[in-house]
Amino acid sequence: MLLHDRLSDGLKQIGLPVTARQSKQLETYLGLIHKWNQTYNLVADCRAEPLLIRHLFDCLSALPLVAIPPGAHVLDVGSGAGLPGVPWAIFHPESSFTLLDSNGKKTRFLFQVKVALNLENVRIEHSRLEHYQPVAPLDIVTCRAFASLRDLTEKLGVLMQGHTRLCALKGQLASAEVADLPPGFEALALQKISVPFLNEQRHLATVVRSPAEKEVINKI
Repeated sequence: MLLHDRLSDGLKQIGLPVTARQSKQLETYLGLIHKWNQTYNLVADCRAEPLLIRHLFDCLSALPLVAIPPGAHVLDVGSGAGLPGVPWAIFHPESSFTLLDSNGKKTRFLFQVKVALNLENVRIEHSRLEHYQPVAPLDIVTCRAFASLRDLTEKLGVLMQGHTRLCALKGQLASAEVADLPPGFEALALQKISVPFLNEQRHLATVVRSPAEKEVINKI
């Protein structure tokens, strides 16, 4: 099956309406990863089928559950090849996305992607999370295979405001990670994700400040 048809079928299964421009952007993005993977060490397997299913569909399958509102500020931590930030930004041009990575090779690749796909709603930041200073309060923080929920929430610190949601893409059920969250944080939801053409466990863990902690943060 041709890439275009496979892409179209997968997006229909996810329930994401796609324009011709968005479809072209997604295909171009996959092509860029395949072209530059050896140079920038972006993904372990850049063959067309695994790239489409295990990376693109894996990220997009969570998007309906994340429900990004218009005008939201989204931070993708440890973005790497731009997953999930780039495909999410393609489907939400009305929201702002910052792709953060401490690896200079990865951020150089992300700049190429931003230009090639004309993603005006995307910023690239070459920095460690501990040193990152956002240009605006964060509405959503996301990551994929970056760190445990405990490590991530501790590193985020005050970047997690009272209204901020941490939406972490996980493989197997992350109940042990949820139980290990530090004081002041709680799991809002732990949802199973169905990825087209993939018979493996995928979950979305959504973490927020606890109600008492929100009151403290909002007073600062």
